[in-house]
Amino acid sequence: MNGRAMSKSLGNLVDLHEQIDRYGPDAVRVTMLFASPPEDDIDWADVSPTGSVKWLGRVWRLARDVAAISPGKPPASGDLATRQHVHRLISQATTLMEAKRFNVALARLMELTSLLRKAIDTGPGAADPAVREGAEALAGMLSCFAPFTAEEAWERLGAGGLVNDHAWPEADPALVVEETVTCVVQVAGKVRARLQVPPDISEDELRELALRAGRVVEALGGANIQRIVVKAPKIVSIVPG
Repeated sequence: MNGRAMSKSLGNLVDLHEQIDRYGPDAVRVTMLFASPPEDDIDWADVSPTGSVKWLGRVWRLARDVAAISPGKPPASGDLATRQHVHRLISQATTLMEAKRFNVALARLMELTSLLRKAIDTGPGAADPAVREGAEALAGMLSCFAPFTAEEAWERLGAGGLVNDHAWPEADPALVVEETVTCVVQVAGKVRARLQVPPDISEDELRELALRAGRVVEALGGANIQRIVVKAPKIVSIVPG
């Protein structure tokens, strides 16, 4: 295929029946949706359902581990940090689904899987209500991409009924609000601005925000910049040329 789209004229079509027999329908569907936006062509030579099979297996094992602990306590009694992360990922996945950015939404579900796995292995544990809440939310959102795996996970969790009959999980706005930290912006050693930024902001994002700050623009006065030292997320030091 070598970078060309699949087509009959090129004779490079992939037999999806063969792929489904080998990897399963859920893995093939996830692979196709994760490879690129729906409107783009896929070069099957660049993708493989193997990674999707592994991820879906992780989801299934996660549900198994959570199911080993009897439910009962309300989610609000669970670990707060875990709940905040869970609800932020639900919120992000919801926004991405509405925008039909399915490949990025899948990335958020994979992130949620890793978050819950870590919470089980080294965090509050499988018995924590926030972990169960996250596992049920994961199964609910996964049903749009991998319905068979989602139903198996939902049944194993003992959530009741069919996952397909339940509504998409809703994020609690109070838990989605991210904490911020104060970033000090210096120009030639003098503090010119203080920015409220997310604690996980990237250096590139922080640099861009600092250069757009009103007092920083005034202090630079159009001068060239010799260098910018970023110590994310708390300090940006700008040295004019």
